[in-house]
Amino acid sequence: MQTSPRVTAVMVSSLDGAVVAGGAGSRGLSTPADRTLFRALRRSAGVVLVGAGTVRDEDYRGVRPRRPTPDDPEPGPPPPLAVVTGSADLDPGAALLTDTVTPPIVLTTGAAPARRREALQAAGADVVVLPDLAPATLLGELGRRGLHDVLCEGGPTLLGALVAADAVDELRLTLAPVLVGGPAGRIAAGPVAAEPPRGMRLAGHTADDDGTLLLHYVRA
Repeated sequence: MQTSPRVTAVMVSSLDGAVVAGGAGSRGLSTPADRTLFRALRRSAGVVLVGAGTVRDEDYRGVRPRRPTPDDPEPGPPPPLAVVTGSADLDPGAALLTDTVTPPIVLTTGAAPARRREALQAAGADVVVLPDLAPATLLGELGRRGLHDVLCEGGPTLLGALVAADAVDELRLTLAPVLVGGPAGRIAAGPVAAEPPRGMRLAGHTADDDGTLLLHYVRA
């Protein structure tokens, strides 16, 4: 019997709930402690799941080789990036495809223009045409590939869909010690989750000297 993938979401926000700061996207909120956690989570993930909007906004590059550490002197290959896109609107010349040691998986549907899908495939992407991009379909495809440890890096629309489907098992939330204000959105957006809301339990937290708070929640 196939086990459903376990989903860990990693997000960063300001103290007042903003997920972007200035023109730097979420990178404008990231701190040294947040970046250290981010690298550690990627190192242990089986696959990184991310929405195409985040890939474009954050100018994602491809995955890099895992560096040896004292605890892991011979690391295996890095996890692939799995990009969710209904339109297949990704640049075939972007670093996501040209600067990577593991081809990205592009999860899309037959409604995406064939020329875009073909261009991404020609650039080296593993293009997967699914019947839809519902969380159950996405996670089912990753599970079929043996990718059971999913690290979701957003964006808010993708995370919102996973929350609405009650598919998030862990949340690693960084609170950056800044107030942003303005119209910036929240970490999850989209359909309303089923009632009652999914309860989460605080499994751990770390406060950095600069005021960054790293919160680790698991399903209650």
